[in-house]
Amino acid sequence: MESEASSFESSETLAALVASTPLLEESWKACGVADASEVSHFAVIRVGGTAYVGFSGVKLAAGVDQSCRNLVPLPDEHFSALCLDGPDPPMVHARLLHLFLSVHTDNVFRDQMVEIMNTTKSIVITGHSVGGAIASLLALWLLCHLQTICSVICITFGSPMLGNESFSRAILQERWAGHFCHLVSQHDIVPRLLFAPSIPLASSSCSFQFISHLSEENKTQLFRIVLFSLGVLSKGECKSSFWPFGSFLFCTNTGAVCVDNGMLVIKLLYLTLLNGSLSSSLEDHLGYADFIQKFHWQFIENRSFMGGNLPESSYEAGITLALESLGIASHELNSEDAREALKKAKKLGRTRNLNSANLAIGLSKINPLRSQIEWYKASCDNSGDQMGYYDSFKQRGASKRDFKVNMNRIKLAKFWDSVIDKLEANELPYDFHKRAKWRNASQYYKLLVEPLDIAEYYRSETHHAKGHYMQHGRDKRYKIFDKWWSDQNGTDDHPTARSRFASLTQDSCFWAQVEEARDRLIKVRAEADARNFIKILEDITKFDQYARSLIENKEVSVDVFAKNSSYTLFIEEWKKFQSQLQLFQPQFPGILEGRTFP
Repeated sequence: MESEASSFESSETLAALVASTPLLEESWKACGVADASEVSHFAVIRVGGTAYVGFSGVKLAAGVDQSCRNLVPLPDEHFSALCLDGPDPPMVHARLLHLFLSVHTDNVFRDQMVEIMNTTKSIVITGHSVGGAIASLLALWLLCHLQTICSVICITFGSPMLGNESFSRAILQERWAGHFCHLVSQHDIVPRLLFAPSIPLASSSCSFQFISHLSEENKTQLFRIVLFSLGVLSKGECKSSFWPFGSFLFCTNTGAVCVDNGMLVIKLLYLTLLNGSLSSSLEDHLGYADFIQKFHWQFIENRSFMGGNLPESSYEAGITLALESLGIASHELNSEDAREALKKAKKLGRTRNLNSANLAIGLSKINPLRSQIEWYKASCDNSGDQMGYYDSFKQRGASKRDFKVNMNRIKLAKFWDSVIDKLEANELPYDFHKRAKWRNASQYYKLLVEPLDIAEYYRSETHHAKGHYMQHGRDKRYKIFDKWWSDQNGTDDHPTARSRFASLTQDSCFWAQVEEARDRLIKVRAEADARNFIKILEDITKFDQYARSLIENKEVSVDVFAKNSSYTLFIEEWKKFQSQLQLFQPQFPGILEGRTFP
């Protein structure tokens, strides 16, 4: 029997929680007001201190044309926070993005949004059908730009899929998946349509209006293609261009369940469609008001089990209730697949907290490795060769001590990479990155170990093949940790003055910038083009000024000032070059006039 970590099956419990609030009813009402409006494709209603912004699926669907299935990258000017390292950028449905941008630039809409943001702290963005996809993009835009001003939730009804798997991962990486709840009725074909391969029949649109105008023969063919494609995807036999994100609330005439794992969403999209037909698909797409009303009351009524057999445990009882809520009877052929999918959903749900707890244990186990590197730094700072922490590791020999420090560096990287992997796979709690324990531990790790990574990068001369570390060698874990730290601490223009130098240089990429500055000093001596000469000179000067500001604020460690450190050597080379600048004047007449270089 499945071991129990909770008395309840979590997918139905989450659905019950959502159903017990007025969110769904008020959201659907906002969509209805938008459909009925004669002057706009959106509507705003207020309930207490919450503003509901609803988008019409009927009016916006008219703008979906032949470009419907194309995927395009998100524009940086609107979604700059949604970045993801790797070969596959976050991409979304081309026409839906175009529709969102046309809404976003509408003056009436912008005035309404400004007024809402100035008068409320809670915003619910909602939409039906194509309007749901536009609502999702608007919610993402708000999260990218206004997350510190307003609380944002997005609720969609029968929305088509919006983006690729990288898009879903980018949302998970930002910990925004919990802001999205997508309602999908049992047989609604619109949320499932884009999982079908691109064929002439299905490629022209993803809207209800398109399907309703097909001939009966084409409707039947479309339904079969979608069902077959979902079946193949649910078995993991191929990949889809589109991928779910956020939480999905599956609603039927007998209840609802809520899941948030992309693969399980696809599995349930397939299993709940098996007993459907195209006529029921079209009815379900328009019938969300009935579903909302029904399962709002069903969760407070007494529930009975199909077949009359009482399950052996409360966990099995929860699974059986969830199967009932999905409209799947225990005797049906697909019930076992559905049962296993629900068990997996429950396991994934509780696994987040277990993973977090296990990582905390892992963190305590790697602390000795960190302590050994701290000891190594202290010994380097006090060494007679006066090279300091960074240069000692960069020029290390074959000693046992150096080997051990390098292995500790690799082991620590492996641990933190496992943290990032779990985070991106949605296997950690949504607020994991906001917890002081992990934010502070990751920041300290970055400040302590990244200088060693930089030293190894230049020791192995990787920069000759790939380019300098900052642009071509920095691992994504450090970029993520930068974001964790800056999101929580912001930018402090007036930091507390230090009375002594920092134990660790507060810019973990300081030594990479030193390496680039020294490389520029070599290049500037050989530069014959006046413009390039000045550009390189300005870059060196800019770094020199930046380094001086760090030193003045005591935000560097004492190893920076070591007699034979790379920074000390840079200063000596820079001063020598400054004294020679006048020799360049005849070569570049007038280019240094009016310029000062400290």
